[in-house]
Amino acid sequence: MPVARTVTPDGDVILLVSGESTAARAAAHAQDDDLTAVIEITDVAPVSVPHRIRGRAWLAGWLTPVRGDDRGACAALLAERHPVGELLGLGESLDAPHAGRPAWMMLRLEVGEITVDDLWGAEHVDPDDLAAAEPDPVSPHEAELLQHLHSAHGDRIGELCGLLGDRGARGMSAVPLALDRAGLRVRFTGGASTGSFDARFDFPEPVKDICGLRRAMGTLFSAAAH
Repeated sequence: MPVARTVTPDGDVILLVSGESTAARAAAHAQDDDLTAVIEITDVAPVSVPHRIRGRAWLAGWLTPVRGDDRGACAALLAERHPVGELLGLGESLDAPHAGRPAWMMLRLEVGEITVDDLWGAEHVDPDDLAAAEPDPVSPHEAELLQHLHSAHGDRIGELCGLLGDRGARGMSAVPLALDRAGLRVRFTGGASTGSFDARFDFPEPVKDICGLRRAMGTLFSAAAH
């Protein structure tokens, strides 16, 4: 597994892997379309619910080492996105050999095909859309926020069933499942049925930061309370 990954403005995926890894060995001398590869990403809910896998994505393309002048720019991009641990000294680690190999190697996946199967359904994604996508400002904080909502505000999450109309019922349990700039998804179980279902609560508009998220959540909880 890569230690870190990021996406360039052109939509390439940059991976930081051990110099001793299978991926590093395979890609060491790869050129252009010599080596095909697939990255599988599994998204697991950070709270305890049945069926915790929220989605999977597969990015297929061509794998090569990051070479030449691109190394500095890609190392800076990785360190910017992951400013902790070994990445603080990434520049030195890339050039310092260990048993004849660099301690770390940066690989580039030029993405040719993307498939996503998540809470919204299964579909193909155009690689150009990946390049154009803006990072979700909520994403770095999502796990902590969901765990906090579940442990400290479970009663208020439960009140959201009042917004479900005919689907809402007494006795249902509610667990916050996913949170992003556009809204909150909650998994409801129990009630009149032994099954479960997810409900999506969209914000009036996408939030731009944590302050905006706090206001949007307050509006949502206020609507449920009334």
